[in-house]
Amino acid sequence: MARKKPASNLSAGEQFAGAVFFIIYALILPVAMGPLFRLAGHLLGRRIHADTQAAVYYYGLFAVTAVIFHGFLARTTRRLLEDLPEALKTVLIGLVGIYGLNAILARLSGALFSDRVNLNDGSISAQIDSTPHMTLLTVLLLAPFVEETLFRGLVFGSLKERSRLTAYAVSCLLFALLHVWQFAVESRDPAYLLVMVRYLAPGVVLAWAYEHTGTLWASFGVHAAANALSVLTMLD
Repeated sequence: MARKKPASNLSAGEQFAGAVFFIIYALILPVAMGPLFRLAGHLLGRRIHADTQAAVYYYGLFAVTAVIFHGFLARTTRRLLEDLPEALKTVLIGLVGIYGLNAILARLSGALFSDRVNLNDGSISAQIDSTPHMTLLTVLLLAPFVEETLFRGLVFGSLKERSRLTAYAVSCLLFALLHVWQFAVESRDPAYLLVMVRYLAPGVVLAWAYEHTGTLWASFGVHAAANALSVLTMLD
């Protein structure tokens, strides 16, 4: 099957608003949310529980993403409906690809960070224990929706018009870096950034799923399904 050009190309307005939102999402919110919630708690005269903070944060990201990219999401949904069987097949292939590539990378790069636990997985596991329903909603729906729209729809989709190789490289590196940089800063261990290698294979597969089908919902399906399988391993 010939590769489809995504029908969900972003408008100039979506690209501009999306770029501003991406910068806020990736660089500002991770360090600003704690102080903002403490300030809100002070003004309200009560401490805002961590569970409430997580709910507000992720529902907020979901809402803003949907508002900014509503036209894009409508176009990519129409593309999904044009060839749903191909999208479903791509999701299955993508899952196999993620786990196959991850297994290879684990063997090749294990020596680099064998003594470093993936703190992102540990954080999710702890959240499942304390707030299982909200955590599952976040991991299976809210986070994949926001991340696919930004990293594949915005970053990959915008750069692919100029260079396919650049689109893959930049979107994958940013996707991997987002999952580890906060933990590297918190642990004061720059070497922890090596753990981002574990996110490169998923980044490549997710970008391929979007490019191959022309619809963002294919990469979303792979992302959500892969997260679901990871959660199942944490529950065992």
